[in-house]
Amino acid sequence: MKQIIQSFKTGETILEEVPAPQVKRGQVLIQTTKSLVSLGTERMLVEFGKSNLLSKARQQPDKVKQVLDKIRTEGLLPTLEAVFNKLGEPLPLGYCNVGKVIAVGENVSEFQVGDRVASNGQHAEFVSIPKNLVAHIPESISDEEAAFTVIGSIGLQGIRLLKPTFGETIVVTGLGLIGLLTAQMLLANGCKVIGIDIDQSKLDIAKKWGVLPINPAKSDVVKEVTELTNGIGADGVIITASAKTDAIVSQAAQMSRKRGRIILVGVIGLNLSRAEFYEKELSFQVSCSYGPGRYDEDYEARGIDYPLPFVRWTEKRNFEAILQSIASGNLKVKELITEQIPLVDYLKIYGEIGNSKSIASILTYPEKEQLTPSHTITISDKSYSGNKGVIGVIGAGNFSKMTMLPALKNSGASYKYIASRGGVSGTSMAQKHGFSHSTSDYKDILKDNEVDLVLITTRHNLHASMVIDSLKADKHVFVEKPLALNAEELDNIISAYEHSKKSLTVGFNRRFSPHARKMKELVGGSQMNVIATMNAGHIPENVWVHDMQVGGGRIIGEACHFMDLITYLTGSKIKAVCMNAMGVNPQENTDNASILLEYENGSTGVINYFSNGSKSYSKERVEVYSQERTLIMDNFRVTQGFGFKGFKKLKTKLDKGHKNQFTELISGIKKGDGPLIPMDEIINTTKASFAAIESLKGKKWINI
Repeated sequence: MKQIIQSFKTGETILEEVPAPQVKRGQVLIQTTKSLVSLGTERMLVEFGKSNLLSKARQQPDKVKQVLDKIRTEGLLPTLEAVFNKLGEPLPLGYCNVGKVIAVGENVSEFQVGDRVASNGQHAEFVSIPKNLVAHIPESISDEEAAFTVIGSIGLQGIRLLKPTFGETIVVTGLGLIGLLTAQMLLANGCKVIGIDIDQSKLDIAKKWGVLPINPAKSDVVKEVTELTNGIGADGVIITASAKTDAIVSQAAQMSRKRGRIILVGVIGLNLSRAEFYEKELSFQVSCSYGPGRYDEDYEARGIDYPLPFVRWTEKRNFEAILQSIASGNLKVKELITEQIPLVDYLKIYGEIGNSKSIASILTYPEKEQLTPSHTITISDKSYSGNKGVIGVIGAGNFSKMTMLPALKNSGASYKYIASRGGVSGTSMAQKHGFSHSTSDYKDILKDNEVDLVLITTRHNLHASMVIDSLKADKHVFVEKPLALNAEELDNIISAYEHSKKSLTVGFNRRFSPHARKMKELVGGSQMNVIATMNAGHIPENVWVHDMQVGGGRIIGEACHFMDLITYLTGSKIKAVCMNAMGVNPQENTDNASILLEYENGSTGVINYFSNGSKSYSKERVEVYSQERTLIMDNFRVTQGFGFKGFKKLKTKLDKGHKNQFTELISGIKKGDGPLIPMDEIINTTKASFAAIESLKGKKWINI
């Protein structure tokens, strides 16, 4: 299918051929007929992409600080590589989509094939959208009119936060598309509306509806508003402008009456003057997108609605309100359409987006009855006949892009597939690294007899089922940690593995680092005490890794790395586990914990997994004590020895073993070697990670 994407690195806007998405549980698959270009938002993204690296840095000072911290802990070159990889990510454009439902996912009953719907889908021939971000279109509304649903909801949410009453005077600053729609809705609400913009043509449109226009290039806006309100000031101000200046919010404060309300919908400078707000006791609030539910995983991704008596206006109910307003004639949108452009001629909009005087541009899509969505596309014709080490990658996230694929370079692997959920990120990575196919259906990889190795880097809750599917398809499997999230998943994997003749490798890469190998060479075979500290860094609570059903928490998902490393160093398996965590009543998804490990050969391990440390301190540190000798490994860059004859220090660039791991994996598959990591050690480590959580809950040692 065709989809419009943009590069943050170059600012280039492209109509790309990508795999069509598959309909997911709780979603509907939509064939697009129209989509509206949000000129303000999309212009801002395009201009950001076209700016140079220094300008990008100035606009994101928080990101600059993260980069400096990463340089201190990991070095300059790895940090620069990570930055440029991030900038190279393609960005799908668009969020105002109209089309017909062509497939319905599980747990969706309110939509049927053939329904006309509006959604926040992108500029693409097919989109798969969660049901709470989709609304039915009334029969009386055209597709062009329905394309205003989502952008209208942005303005509506600003109005709901302002809570205007009949007869109040409300100022709308910035009469772009959102501002014009906001002004219309305020008029329908019985408000006296004042509109401010420097574009006279937009002021003229608003004036026809009854808006009182002010052009700041021709008059003093504060004085004008004061006069129009008989010296009282505006009851409320809704800012829908996009500008870097702080003057807009200052003017809003000056033109407001005492105890007035200011709502920010747009993007402006926000250096507020305390005096201006203090003297009038003004209230100020930022409006979040379409309304309640936005960015809530439960509401959007899982389809859990907020009860109407308690949350009257969710984002979906705002969509429906806009559609009803258009149907009733209270919201007039047809006259705002400046142009309708076929999708293939998209550059007529995006090529001049920085200078465009359009108000609303509509993209139109092929009018075939129903296109057939293709889930796999061919990027280049290559022959893999007779090759070994032909890989298919499932997952196109940060790990694949920034760690795995660079580490696979020169490993001898033959690149055939990348599978990604939406198709865009996978296609971009496939083009960059020389894969011949991109797909949104990972099962197409499993059906291909030429692929002999599947690499799985998806979210953790998908690992077990994909490992089992891959083993049953007679593929060698590499899966990034963790192998499984619970004992039932692990048992099912063990069963599939026992009935398979293929290898299974988990991404416990630390044991392949030259530092780990040097440490094992120096102390291997003896009893030892090992202390591993992970200065893991804070991750916000709403990130998926903390969800025990999706990510399994950071102990199961990440601390398992060091369980495996200590197993490798001691040459023994874990016998018992005890975990204690910070806090009076720590939760099972804690990421501030100490884990004690008892090994079969008498060695002991301690894993300190902390998220509350400084980012400027080393991320990972391992200490080994054995036979009056000590090894200190700092962040897989420096290992020092104390008490060893002939060894004092090993120093390398940051090397966590990824490259060695993948080179040996591909080599082993080509040669028909045995497993890279013994399966009994993988199972033991996985069980130990589960035991750590069980220990925390039961406050006792757990035997493996």
